[in-house]
Amino acid sequence: MKQGLQRFGKFLSAMVMPNIGAFIAWGFITALFIPDGWIPNEGLASIHPYMLFFVLPILIAAQGGYLVGGERGRVIGAIAVMGAIAGVHGTEGQPMLMGAMIMGPLAGFVIKKFDQAMDGHMPAGFEMLINNFSVGILGMLIAILGYFFIGPFMAAILAVLTAGVEALTNANLLPLTAIFIEPAKVLFLNNAINHGIFTPIGVEQAAETGKSIMYMLEANPGPGLGVLLAYWLGSKDKATKDSAPGAIIIHFLGGIHEIYFPYILMNPVIIAGPIVGNIAAIFFFNLFNVGLKGPSSPGSIIAFLSMAPKDQVILVIIGVALAAAISFAISLPILKATEAKGGKSLEDAQAQMAGMKAEAKGVAAPAASTVINDPAQIRKIIFACDAGMGSSAMGATKFRNRIKAVRPDITVKNTSVDNIPADCDIAVVQTVLAERARKSCPNAQLVTIGNFLADPALDDLYIQVTTLDKPTETVIEDPSDAEETAAGAVKMTPECIALKQAPVSKEEAIRAAGELLVKSGAVEPSYIDAMLEREKLVSTYMGMGIAIPHGTTQAKGTVKKSQIVMIQYPEGVDFGEEKAQLVFGIAGIGDEHLDLLAKIADCLDDLDVLEKMKTTDDIDWIIKQLS
Repeated sequence: MKQGLQRFGKFLSAMVMPNIGAFIAWGFITALFIPDGWIPNEGLASIHPYMLFFVLPILIAAQGGYLVGGERGRVIGAIAVMGAIAGVHGTEGQPMLMGAMIMGPLAGFVIKKFDQAMDGHMPAGFEMLINNFSVGILGMLIAILGYFFIGPFMAAILAVLTAGVEALTNANLLPLTAIFIEPAKVLFLNNAINHGIFTPIGVEQAAETGKSIMYMLEANPGPGLGVLLAYWLGSKDKATKDSAPGAIIIHFLGGIHEIYFPYILMNPVIIAGPIVGNIAAIFFFNLFNVGLKGPSSPGSIIAFLSMAPKDQVILVIIGVALAAAISFAISLPILKATEAKGGKSLEDAQAQMAGMKAEAKGVAAPAASTVINDPAQIRKIIFACDAGMGSSAMGATKFRNRIKAVRPDITVKNTSVDNIPADCDIAVVQTVLAERARKSCPNAQLVTIGNFLADPALDDLYIQVTTLDKPTETVIEDPSDAEETAAGAVKMTPECIALKQAPVSKEEAIRAAGELLVKSGAVEPSYIDAMLEREKLVSTYMGMGIAIPHGTTQAKGTVKKSQIVMIQYPEGVDFGEEKAQLVFGIAGIGDEHLDLLAKIADCLDDLDVLEKMKTTDDIDWIIKQLS
């Protein structure tokens, strides 16, 4: 039952989230141009009802049809929902947002079953005729069904739900919903709750009163801010304390609430802080009749305030501050008490978070690494989360910045798990979403992770797509070797750097890098031939004047230790149509050289550093940049 509810809630969220931009546009039109808006304009305000009663339901129904029936489902979903809209008398009735959540998937299901039935039975030459007429005729029939039955029925359901919310509001019981909202958020049902349940009810209220408190129940950034402030100012663990300020920026300004969930999982009793903080905020908002004009998505303070009526901005700020202050005041002493007894580390909490997501789908926890087939052919990596607007966006941005210098040929984007493009080579998803990802992109290689910000599988993926090899295991036979490996440091020394070299051929440059690796004791001489063989498969030129030659996977047995060497060719070495001024030779065991590779990538972010590195004769400066 729990898994069924989660899947249902996520499906509702998946219909609404891709269309949040339209909700925001409608919210701004409402906030700006209605008679009591910021800049009243009767003509522009007339856009409001058309968006609410037609554009938004059609977008939701089309998305719902697409999720079930693909592109044909999108079209028939849009047709079908018009029947439900007309069935409640268009702009004279109720907004059919919840009706769209029924009509769209229903229409998508019908066309999907029709296509399955016709598969292999369609007369040659009649495909276009049958495809077009089937969508039109079936769409018309479902629209008629919506007009007479589904539209009026959903209007009655919405009226009951709205009346229930009003009863809770009038009885001052609405604040108690925070008891369920905050724990549900930590269980990753935040999008399903906010956009699958609260947004449709909020739209109904806003259509009548111009604002709704329903938009504020889940999206308030104050409760999570209080938790993060408690860790920043009160934690004794340096790593956790240092991570909190960055998390505050991402949560409060970026609106990605998932960033604070692991901090609660470290000490679950801290959930009391955001619960009480949100109760106080909802009570305050309810007491002063505060609401937003449209949905706040993401839950950023910027989005929160942008949707506030002009005469209630101060009250909204007070409510957010109240939630943060109370959450902080309760979380801080709990944090001190639990840390004194020895709580979980942030890393452990992130692992638990991954396990919780896996448990919700009945699958195993994420593996630490994933082997990518033929990493040299990877051109598009997609980070996908449930909605495609929160954690996956952050993960894609971080990974894109991480690899852009060494693999500029790879496109890294984010999307929702149900909309992964067909030309995706690698899909990076949380383990809980693996099944949906496989259905969405059956031909892509799947990398499952527990956290988009820091996960061993992402490190392995980075190694593979930047070195174009599969990761290898480190075999330690001598205890003294174990101590050296534990240090995990691949250091550049003057012996590993050659500057001001005269131009040579690509093969000579690769051989020279291999000879430096041999001289450093990192590889056997046969590794040089493996480097030349590797270059024949795919060029190791990475762009921006950088080449990173290395041996093949089969040559890993000739690697004695991890090492990186650098040769500078100010006039450049021809790597195909491009010139490389810096040639980094690599030999790696496991991921010991990953830190130095990342440092090289960091240097490439600074064009001034990169250009100086191509011409300088200061070895000490180069070592400093790569240390």
